[in-house]
Amino acid sequence: MKFAPSLITLTALVASSPGSLPAQSAERVSPEWTDAIDLLIEGQAWSGDDLAHPYHRLPARAQGAVREAVWDLGRQSAGLSVRFVTDSPQVSVEWTVTHEFRMDHMTNMGISGVDLYARDGDRWRWVGSGRVRDPLTNRATLVSNAPPGEHDYRLYLPLYTGTESVRIGVVPGHAVVAPPVQDRRPIVFYGTSITQGGCASRPGMAYPSILGRHLGWPVVNLGFSGNGRMDPEVGELLAGIDAALFVLDCGANMTAEWARERTVPFIRALRAARPDTPILVIEDAQSQSLWFSAAGRESNDEKNAIVREALATLRAEGVENLHHREFTGLIGDDGEGTVDGIHFTDLGFLRMAESLAPVIEEILSE
Repeated sequence: MKFAPSLITLTALVASSPGSLPAQSAERVSPEWTDAIDLLIEGQAWSGDDLAHPYHRLPARAQGAVREAVWDLGRQSAGLSVRFVTDSPQVSVEWTVTHEFRMDHMTNMGISGVDLYARDGDRWRWVGSGRVRDPLTNRATLVSNAPPGEHDYRLYLPLYTGTESVRIGVVPGHAVVAPPVQDRRPIVFYGTSITQGGCASRPGMAYPSILGRHLGWPVVNLGFSGNGRMDPEVGELLAGIDAALFVLDCGANMTAEWARERTVPFIRALRAARPDTPILVIEDAQSQSLWFSAAGRESNDEKNAIVREALATLRAEGVENLHHREFTGLIGDDGEGTVDGIHFTDLGFLRMAESLAPVIEEILSE
C-alpha cells in the first residue's frame, strides 16, 4: 500500500516551495496567544488528574511502579499532538521543553521541535515545522498566509524531550478552538526507540503518527527508547487501557533470553485483562547490515523464532485474536531505511507504516 503524497513528493514540495523557509521569520502580526492545554491534546491514554504533567505519556501512579528509565522516558512527549481549529491567516507557536538534549544521529527538530499538519479533505498534509534555535524556548510562525476559512490543525510535539508548555498564536480577532474528540478507542503502540520515533527528522514522521494520519485513527505512542522490554509493570498499565488494538514492537530491545522468558507471560496477562482486544506482535526489523554478518543474523533469527514459538504456544492455549507480522520487508531490503542500521530515517518510517497499514486495517475491520 502506498500513501499519498509519497515521501519523495513531500520532500520535493518542501524544497521547491518559496514559502517553506521564510515561514519562520518574525511574525507579521503580533499574535494573540492561547495555551494549548485549553485546546485538545491527543495521543495520551491517560489525562487530567491521572497525569503529573499535562504532557506526560504515563500516569502519575507509574512513578515508582515502572523502572526509573521508563518513567523518565514517559515524561517525553513522543506522539502527543495539539489539535485546534482556526480561521486565522497566520498561525504561530511558542513551545518550551523541559531540558536541552542532543544526539549525534537525530536532528534537533525531531528531538525537540514541533511539526504542524492541516486537514485537506480526508487526509492530513504537512504545512510547517518549528526549528530549534534556543535550547529551551522557541517561537515560530508556521503559517503566514492560510487560505480563507476555518482549518483543522494538528501540532506534533517533541519526540525526545519533555514538553513544558505550548502556546498557539493567531491574528487578534480570530478564534482558535478545540475540535471534537475522536469517538474511537485508540491503537496503542508499545515498544522501543523505533516506536518512540528515533530517528525521525521531525516529530510527525514517527511511524505510529504516520499510521494515525493515514488510518484516521487515534494512536498512543508508548515507545521507550532502549527500554521496550515487555516489563510486567508496563503490561499492567497497558491492561488498563480500553484500546482498539495493541501493537507490541519490542523486538529491538529484547535479547533471546528475555524473549523466551517474557513474551508468553506478558501477552497472557494482557489477554486476561482484555479478552477481546486484538494484539499485533511485530518481529524485530533487524539491523540493515546483517546481510553482511552471518553471526549477527543467526542471533536475530533465533530471537524472532522464539517469538513465533511463543505465539504458537499462546494459540495452543486458546488465545484468540493474536496477530503477527514477520520482519521480512518491513522497511525494504535495500538497506536505505536507517540512520545507523537500526534507527529509522523518514524513509524507513514511511516504509514501516506502509507495511503495517493493510495489516492493521484488516484487524480493525474484523
